[in-house]
Amino acid sequence: MQKKINIAIDGYSSCGKGTLAKALAQSLGYLFIDSGAMYRAVTLHMLQNGVDVNDESAVVQALDDVRVGFVNNAEQQSEVTLNGVSVEKEIRNIEVAAHVSEVARIQAVRTKMVALQQVIGEPKGVVMDGRDIGTVVFPDAELKIFMTASQEVRARRRYEELVAKGDDVTLAEIAENLKHRDTIDANRENSPLTLTNDYRVLDNSHLSREAQFVLAMGWVDEAIG
Repeated sequence: MQKKINIAIDGYSSCGKGTLAKALAQSLGYLFIDSGAMYRAVTLHMLQNGVDVNDESAVVQALDDVRVGFVNNAEQQSEVTLNGVSVEKEIRNIEVAAHVSEVARIQAVRTKMVALQQVIGEPKGVVMDGRDIGTVVFPDAELKIFMTASQEVRARRRYEELVAKGDDVTLAEIAENLKHRDTIDANRENSPLTLTNDYRVLDNSHLSREAQFVLAMGWVDEAIG
């Protein structure tokens, strides 16, 4: 029986981390966990309940009422739940995107989510994407991938994704949102986005999804041995 490994995929917003992670998980028969969706769910809870996301004490106090989990939908795809209700669609809007980095940088939020993520990954066979999966959540992951792309490419991809869903957004608005999130993610005190020398770097500015998958699967084969 082939041994199972944990795969950590980190990188900037709108680099296609989730797309690659889902493809790898499906091919390998692994569990895919979107860690970013967990922080988005917490953010959604704060926004729905009128909690000021810039007031750390208020966020921490409201955190006791937050239960984040995962459930498989009819297509057997993982969806994040907030207090028992699937919020996969609600967490993808521009308002949540605009505030998630502020919530995610709060230590109490990260502590709660990381503990849950580590429990999920303990049996191995997990592909998880986020900002600190390989540095904090699974520091001993057998394969760590750091994904990046130019800001222009990322903004265009995100813009086209949201427009296709019917959202009323502008390319300039998306570009500014990504720039804002990059700054917070890279400079926050708690678990900043960090590229260490044990990562495989995947710059997909000019790579197709198929080319990315082939490259990553080659790394998976090496890691499994």
